[in-house]
Amino acid sequence: MAAPLREVRVLGQRFRNPVGLAAGFDKQGEAVDGLYKMGFGFVEVGTVTPKPQEGNPRPRVFRLAEDEAVINRYGFNSHGHAAVERRLRARQETQLRLTGVGMPLGVNLGKNKSSTDAAADYVAGVRTLGPLADYLVVNVSSPNTPGLRDLQGKAELRDLLTKVLAERDMLPCERKPAVLVKIAPDLTAQDKQDIASVICELGVDGLIVSNTTVSRPSSLRSRQCTEPGGLSGKPLRELSTRTIREMYSLTRGRVPIIGVGGVSSGRDALEKIRAGASLVQMYTALVYHGPPVVGAVKRELEELLREQGFKNVMEAVGADHRADVLQN
Repeated sequence: MAAPLREVRVLGQRFRNPVGLAAGFDKQGEAVDGLYKMGFGFVEVGTVTPKPQEGNPRPRVFRLAEDEAVINRYGFNSHGHAAVERRLRARQETQLRLTGVGMPLGVNLGKNKSSTDAAADYVAGVRTLGPLADYLVVNVSSPNTPGLRDLQGKAELRDLLTKVLAERDMLPCERKPAVLVKIAPDLTAQDKQDIASVICELGVDGLIVSNTTVSRPSSLRSRQCTEPGGLSGKPLRELSTRTIREMYSLTRGRVPIIGVGGVSSGRDALEKIRAGASLVQMYTALVYHGPPVVGAVKRELEELLREQGFKNVMEAVGADHRADVLQN
């Protein structure tokens, strides 16, 4: 890909290409440099919880091969803030160089299962890991931690994000990280309106749309489809794209969106970009197609952008909404 075509400037950063690795793959921050070498434009580490925790009992991840999907109920298995902070600190200079050439780092924050003060857990994450990240993600949408998704409610979310943003603003580092919220694809229309309103009111920097779904499309063929947990991969694609489209509309295209859910081709990536995503992420596609899928998605995306007459990725962001306006 020629640099200007694939480059995205968003969240106060330059992204050399719009294809990133979603959270959940490198939960402990152990493989960041190898992952950049696979061709990702950005990598998101985590979810990281304050204290180390085991997560749910095994088995907790299931391949639905016939559906090119995965169901997981990991439950935030995490080495904890201190261990991940130590690993990221050890490669801080490397990351500064990578960020400088358009390969930023995200850190996804969660809460401990036993925690009675969710906001304090996220605030601790901002304090400890914020100085090492280009962007932070407040993950309130995993289906595998009891009560977590309740934090997407309007009053709860406003309270949580007010504290998180205040802590981010107080960080001693020169370049303060952007703060994004990662939401579920299983929200009601009212939930989505409330989230958009809180995000815009507080000046949250971005949204990640979406996490895994607890729904089970009737198209699923695999025997494993009844396992409890979050479903990712191909069957999530349309639901997550629809949620991107809605959140882009509700925020009037003013809040950058990272689109994730069922991206395994350049066509899938462009579908999410046209729906309103500035960047996309993948994870489950790696399970089924391996590392070459990263380069394949970037190449196909470039071809399609040219074919559809876009000069660059940024021109295509939200293009479907403009087409709708022209038609009506």
